[in-house]
Amino acid sequence: MAVSLKCSFVCTLLLLLLVLFNNAKASPENEKKQQQQQLKLSSEEEGKMQSSSNSSMAEEWSDDDWNEHAVKDPELVAAMVDESTRNSTERRKLGYFSCATGNPIDDCWRCDPRWHVNRKRLANCAIGFGRNAVGGRDGKYYVVSDPGDYDAVNPRPGTLRHAVIQDRPLWIVFKRDMVIRLKQELIMNSFKTIDARGVNVHIAGGACITIQYVTNVIIHGLHIHDCKRTGNAMVRSSPSHYGWRTMADGDGISIFGASHIWIDHNSLSNCADGLIDAIMGSTAITISNNYFTHHNEVMLLGHNDAYTRDKQMQVTIAYNHFGEGLIQRMPRCRHGYFHVVNNDYTHWEMYAIGGSADPTINSQGNRYLAPANPFAKEVTKRVEPDNGIWRRWNWRSEGDLMLNGAYFTPSGHGAAASYARASSLAAKSSSLVGTLTSGAGALNCRRGRQC
Repeated sequence: MAVSLKCSFVCTLLLLLLVLFNNAKASPENEKKQQQQQLKLSSEEEGKMQSSSNSSMAEEWSDDDWNEHAVKDPELVAAMVDESTRNSTERRKLGYFSCATGNPIDDCWRCDPRWHVNRKRLANCAIGFGRNAVGGRDGKYYVVSDPGDYDAVNPRPGTLRHAVIQDRPLWIVFKRDMVIRLKQELIMNSFKTIDARGVNVHIAGGACITIQYVTNVIIHGLHIHDCKRTGNAMVRSSPSHYGWRTMADGDGISIFGASHIWIDHNSLSNCADGLIDAIMGSTAITISNNYFTHHNEVMLLGHNDAYTRDKQMQVTIAYNHFGEGLIQRMPRCRHGYFHVVNNDYTHWEMYAIGGSADPTINSQGNRYLAPANPFAKEVTKRVEPDNGIWRRWNWRSEGDLMLNGAYFTPSGHGAAASYARASSLAAKSSSLVGTLTSGAGALNCRRGRQC
């Protein structure tokens, strides 16, 4: 029995020594893991601090500082914003845009270095009232190789006019950089995408684009400028039809009785009439990420006060930059429902948003920088006889950032049903507008790289 107890004692001692040895061996490994975890946490904290330090001045203020009247030292902030946007044309040439910016359209496709292979994924990135516009997603690619516009009745294969009139869905791309001077309106057929990513395409110096009585059109990545009045000519609109066209107004893009339209990442300026007009019962439209400059009457939404079919109109205007040289109509609305969200208004001479005939305007999360003129500080303008009817129109401003004395005159009773019809996406904080719109306009995309 003594031998048995002695053996038991020796075994227990050996087992204890073995456990102590393993713990001693594991200790450096545990120490190493703990150090790695501490380094990771430190890195994350440092990243958060860096992110915080890179945030805008507006983000550093407390919630109490945000109100509908003012920000801290508005003149200083206005000067800073004006300085950062004064040379916006140069800003468009940066050719670099980081991913995950908060712009839901851009974050949907621009981070993919194979965007040129996956072009049609763009059709799944639309937001707002025009979010169901599929364009030519379900068709073949058509490569425009010829910038000419030789015959508006019998367009030559390989030209943009020949592409857009076809009866089948097409995703239209361009072989190289080109300037297209159209002799007559470019009349588009349904289910078409014009995709100018990766090249530098200008439609300029002649007629421009007409989207009339068709559906599902996407226009992306064009430079549209110096559009002229044309017409009194025969123009083909499909392989089986051509007809007489009276004089066109000279809009950059004219949307006439059309639906499910998405106008994204274009640069527009200096046309004979409007840069973008949508009239005659057009609806389900998104106008996003565009860069507007050097123009008087920028955007008309609604034909005239008597045309009540425009009461069905729903338009989203999001992430656009309204830049230098603009005067008025950003937009000018009639009858319908308009969601103006997260746009950057850095220039206007008369007013930014106007309307008549009882439109519903829902302005959310925009940045309005008023001009120096003390008589042009108001964002809004009602176009109507001076009888006070405008006070019943539903116009509201929510979360907009007003700089340099800008102010928005609200009206209406704030009917929930009315604003529900004028709401198409969740607005982000106006403090993020600079980031959300920093890539507005036609992009400088290169194959094999994030756009």
